Amino acid sequence: MSMNAFITGASDTSVGELPGSSCMGLHAEAAFGAIADAGLEPGDIDGVLCAYSFTEPHLMLGSVFCEYTGIHPGFCTAVQAGGASACIMIMQAAALVASGQCRHVLVVAGDNRLTGLSRDGAVAALAEVGHPQFERPFGISVPASYALVAQRYMHEYGATPEHLAAIAVEHRRHAGRHPKAHKRDPISIDDVLNSREISTPLRLLDCCLISDGGAALVISSRAASAASSKRSVEILGAGQGHTHEHIVAAPSLTDFGCKASSARAFAAAGVRPADIDVAQIYDSFTITLLVELESIGFFERGQAGPAALQGELGLGGALPCNTHGGLLSYGHSGAAGGMFHAVEAVHQLRGQADQRQVDGARLAFVHGDGGILSAHCSLVLGAA
Repeated sequence: MSMNAFITGASDTSVGELPGSSCMGLHAEAAFGAIADAGLEPGDIDGVLCAYSFTEPHLMLGSVFCEYTGIHPGFCTAVQAGGASACIMIMQAAALVASGQCRHVLVVAGDNRLTGLSRDGAVAALAEVGHPQFERPFGISVPASYALVAQRYMHEYGATPEHLAAIAVEHRRHAGRHPKAHKRDPISIDDVLNSREISTPLRLLDCCLISDGGAALVISSRAASAASSKRSVEILGAGQGHTHEHIVAAPSLTDFGCKASSARAFAAAGVRPADIDVAQIYDSFTITLLVELESIGFFERGQAGPAALQGELGLGGALPCNTHGGLLSYGHSGAAGGMFHAVEAVHQLRGQADQRQVDGARLAFVHGDGGILSAHCSLVLGAA
C-alpha cells in the first residue's frame, strides 16, 4: 500500500541543556537542517505545520515561525495535540501532498523547555491537562494521572516495579549509543527502584526528561520526492484513535486509543505488528510504553514487562524500541519529543543510525500520544 507521501528530509538540533537557546531559534535550526537534508531551498516549501510552545506560546505559532524564517507557504497552521502533535502533523502533511495541495510540507517542533521555563511555569503549563471542574481543584498532576493507570495495570496484569524499571534501563542503554542524547550514563534496575518517588508507583527514573531541542521533517509528494529518492522514507500507513481527553472520562484505564490508531495504520500499510523491524513509541513514563506495547499488539497482555526484563526491547531483541533513548533518556522538548521518535525512525530506515542501527530495518512503527493517553496517532514507515 502507499499513501503517495515520502519523508525526504530529517534533522534535529542538539538536545539537553542548551543555554541561550530559544523556541524559534530551535525551530529554525531544525527546519533549515531538514530542508537542506532534502536537497531543497526554503522557497521550495509550500506547506508548513508547527505545533505549540510553552516558552513562546502564541495562538498562531505556524505564522510566527514563517515570519521568523521568511518562508511564505501556500498552507500553514499549528497543531495542538500534546505528545501526539508530531505524528498528527506528519499524517496531515502526508494528506496534503497526496491530495496535490502541496509538494513539500515542512513539519517542525521545538522548545527550550529546560532553560527557558521556570519550575513553576512548567507546573502551571502542565496543570492545564487536568479537567478544570473535576480534576484540577483536587490537585491531580500529570504524573499522578499516569500513576493511576500504572496502579490499575499492575493490579490487572501483574506488572511489577521491576518491569517498569527494565524499560527505563533499556532506554538509557539505547541513549548511551547516541552521541546527542541528554542522559547517557548507564542506570540499573536498582537505581530506578531507589530513585525518588513521584507518584506511587512511579519514581523519578520512570518519568521523561525535560530538555531543550528541536526537530523537523520534510514530507514530499511522490513526484516531488524523485529528486531525493535515494534517501526518502515512504509513509505507508497512518491512523488516529481518540477515546477521551481527561482521565476522569476514560472508558478504561488499561485500553486506550492506540489500539484503534495502530490498527488503522497497519491496515492502511497492509502489514501486521510482527512485520515491524523497529518501533519508536511515545514514552512519557515507563507505564506509557508498557501499556501501549500491549494495546498495539506487539506483546500479549502481561508480557511486555517480562519481555523488557529479558532485553527484547534492546538492539538484539524481538522489537528494538526507542533506539535513540526515547523521552526517558534521549530528551523531551515538548512537541519535539514526539518528533525525535520520527527522526530516529528515518535514520534507522536510511541505515544512518551508526551504533544504534537495527540490521536490515525496512519497516518502522512510530506512535505519539498526547494528554493522559488521550490523543493517539500511529504511523507505519518503510524504506523506499
